[in-house]
Amino acid sequence: MGSESLKRKELWKRQAFWSGAWRDAVSGKTIRVIDPATEEILGTVPSLGKIETLEAIETSKKAFVDWSSRPAKERSLLIRNWSDLMQKNREDLAVLMTLEQGKPLNEARGEIDYASSFLEWFAEEGKRTYGDIVPSHRTDSKIEVLKQPVGVCGILTPWNFPSSMITRKAGAALAAGCTVISKPSELTPFSALALVALAREAGIPDGVF
Repeated sequence: MGSESLKRKELWKRQAFWSGAWRDAVSGKTIRVIDPATEEILGTVPSLGKIETLEAIETSKKAFVDWSSRPAKERSLLIRNWSDLMQKNREDLAVLMTLEQGKPLNEARGEIDYASSFLEWFAEEGKRTYGDIVPSHRTDSKIEVLKQPVGVCGILTPWNFPSSMITRKAGAALAAGCTVISKPSELTPFSALALVALAREAGIPDGVF
């Protein structure tokens, strides 16, 4: 099983994505990704550092202004598009996961279903993020709770659930109106990069994820 097993080979990304472009590291350094079943090198990904991180943060700060001001319904539609694309590309995503993470293909398929369901859930819940009116202890005042996005969110995700832990964290943040910078495990970067490619295809703007 290898890249020839993918129907859409363009989902196997070897570059990192930040500030609206697929790029190599400024330093030129890379990280080797190993197939745990064969211990052979599957490929490499850029080893990013402070320069790339700070640039990504600035881009996400700028994107936050637009993303957070969009109606929840509009954000919901884009997140749901992303979920649907994960299902349409389920087999390719599962193959990538099996290659780099090592779980059986059928379990990988199950994780893709699980991962896309988080996006589906948060796409709907984001439209129902209501505020609250809390009883006050004073007769001349009232307490209102407004729920607002906080800004740029950084998420760290593990190797053992390389897709579902991304969508579980990013889905909630994006639905709330936050922008997200994701740092996946260096052991399983290809699954994460494929999700980025599908997020862009779904219409999620540059700098938002």
